[in-house]
Amino acid sequence: MTIRYACKDDCAAIAEIYNHAVVHTAAIWNDQTVDTDNRIAWYEARQLLGYPVLVSEDNGVITGYASFGDWRAFDGFRHTVEHSVYVHPQHQGKGLGRLLLTRLISEAKRVGKHVMVAGIESQNAASLKLHASLGFITTAQMPQVGTKFGRWLDLTFMQLQLDNRSEPDALP
Repeated sequence: MTIRYACKDDCAAIAEIYNHAVVHTAAIWNDQTVDTDNRIAWYEARQLLGYPVLVSEDNGVITGYASFGDWRAFDGFRHTVEHSVYVHPQHQGKGLGRLLLTRLISEAKRVGKHVMVAGIESQNAASLKLHASLGFITTAQMPQVGTKFGRWLDLTFMQLQLDNRSEPDALP
């Protein structure tokens, strides 16, 4: 199993993993699936910002992916990112989410981010446990802010402070 930077050729596999989460889980609060071109555009947008897209690969098969993007589109939030980690359903429960998220945390530190935010559907016990085990703390519970599958969804925000800067623009 390797974790590496994604390339455009990985976008079809990334779309497949994303679409499974859209159709079968409340992890992604979208109702529409995407095609490879959509994921290529997403990948290119991340690249333009200097943000990584990582994939886990096992014998040439993409088994998961992870990335982060700006948390909010205002200058004052420039040191904070929100991340996504998704593992192919046939490869869940093998520790890939932990490997991807651990590497993603290192990448966020490398590009000088201060805080990483996770927005997690509140019934996703596995994701909540994973994040807590890596040092994320719960900072907000937002009841019934989303909907999917004909039910209200609650959102838990967790965050990880990535460095101990005393001032925003000081180097870590």
